[in-house]
Amino acid sequence: MNYQRVVIKVGSSTLTAGGRHISLPRVVDLVKALCQLKQSGVQVLLVSSGAIVAGREALGFPELPKFIPAKQMLAAIGQPRLMEMYERFFAIYEEKVAQVLLTRADLTDRRRYLNARSTLEALLSQSVIPIINENDTVATEEIRFGDNDNLSAQVASLIEADLLILLTDQDGVYDQDPRQNPQANLYHRVDSSEIPSSMWAAAGGSVSGVGTGGMLTKLQAADLARRSGCAVVIASGTDPFNIMRIANNESTGTFFSPISNKIEARKRYILTAGRRNGQIFIDAGAEKALLRGRSLLPIGITGVAGDFERGDAVEIVCGHEKLVAMGITNYTARDLGQLIGRQSFEIESILGYTYGDEVVHRNNLVMIQSAERNCDD
Repeated sequence: MNYQRVVIKVGSSTLTAGGRHISLPRVVDLVKALCQLKQSGVQVLLVSSGAIVAGREALGFPELPKFIPAKQMLAAIGQPRLMEMYERFFAIYEEKVAQVLLTRADLTDRRRYLNARSTLEALLSQSVIPIINENDTVATEEIRFGDNDNLSAQVASLIEADLLILLTDQDGVYDQDPRQNPQANLYHRVDSSEIPSSMWAAAGGSVSGVGTGGMLTKLQAADLARRSGCAVVIASGTDPFNIMRIANNESTGTFFSPISNKIEARKRYILTAGRRNGQIFIDAGAEKALLRGRSLLPIGITGVAGDFERGDAVEIVCGHEKLVAMGITNYTARDLGQLIGRQSFEIESILGYTYGDEVVHRNNLVMIQSAERNCDD
């Protein structure tokens, strides 16, 4: 199996099997398939709709106005019910789950972005399956994703997933709506850098009356995720065991190949980040370590300039003039002022907390200078 980290997005229409009520047999099959995938050695994250549907079901399907507060109320009622169901079913296979609720603001603010990523990484490191949903209870129109398709693409980018699976009520993306034209042709694979205009033209909305997304939002999500180095498959959720078929590279649904690798995507962000609010000055030993592919540790820092925050892109300078690298810092300028020349094991005792041993992790570094000249030259 080529994939190590997989995000699966399941919509309301899949959970309800096209009806009004959440289908427990469908959810049981979904959970079994996810556990099978996880127990094969893959890290699994689930982005699940269904909270509003569960809320409607709990209230007996009331007629409510279609505005945000009503949806927030239904989500507040339905979300704990949805999680209780997942927790109960995953426990059958001795798997632990955790709830993670996000808004767009959590992923557009760099510090909150890092905190969300750290939380998800910590859960995965403990072999826990994160179950992610939009935080409908508190989200306003300005900070909503609006659909879990785009949320799942953002999550796939956030945690550098290898594969995003978008389960839907169709077998994949067709050149026409197969519900209206049985002769419609399925797109099996997209390798071009741009999704063909014919696919965008053929993408339609949801007809189930349950979900908020449609094929258009799934194409948008696929376009976003593949630009972050993630393969994407849009496939039918009618048979949840399509998940294992996809993970085993069987031809199922519509496959979108990634158009960049994850390292390139991260480097592009670092090099184009709008906030380069500071500099970290390092000694020759630290520069040599960076050139050998190591992370930047506090012991190699000689000074700090500017007023930057955790998660900002900063310049890494050797001596006082040579730009060595760009990187995303794990610590603020204020924190680093206290850590200059100190050992990594001292970080927590000095600051009272730690975000890890590295000031800038090697995965978040872009080298500017080659090994031809060092600080001593």
